Amino acid sequence: MGKLRATALRAIALVVVGTGLGGCSLFGIGFGTAQLSAKECMMRAMYFESNRSSPEGMLAVGTVVMNRVDDTRYPKSICGVVGQKNQFAQGVLTRKMTDSGAVLASQMADQVINGARHAGVRSAQHFHTAGLRFPYNNMHYVLEAGGNEFYEKY
Repeated sequence: MGKLRATALRAIALVVVGTGLGGCSLFGIGFGTAQLSAKECMMRAMYFESNRSSPEGMLAVGTVVMNRVDDTRYPKSICGVVGQKNQFAQGVLTRKMTDSGAVLASQMADQVINGARHAGVRSAQHFHTAGLRFPYNNMHYVLEAGGNEFYEKY
């Protein structure tokens, strides 16, 4: 019994350490976590951040994610970018995707991961809900798509 218990404790320790080191996890750090793939992280960003029926909006969100991945100021992975605190929708990596928008998000994630980009997004790394305007001089709006407005910062 003691040997079995020690083996179980080592396994639990490995799970805890492994999830703490991961780029993104489904439930956060702790027991029972599952690592998400780059595609799953991209799907979730697209699903929760755009109009779920808008391929154009999903492509635009995916383009922003990839623009950030390509910038040294952001994490170097899709899950790292999507999982950054206060950057994407609350619970983006943990909430359930419950409607047919998940199928579209999967298709669009494949396209973005394979190199597709929304030309209108250009080098934008930021977006917010359409219809809002902010009085900052360092913002240049480049596109409205999928219920969001995309902008570049100077």
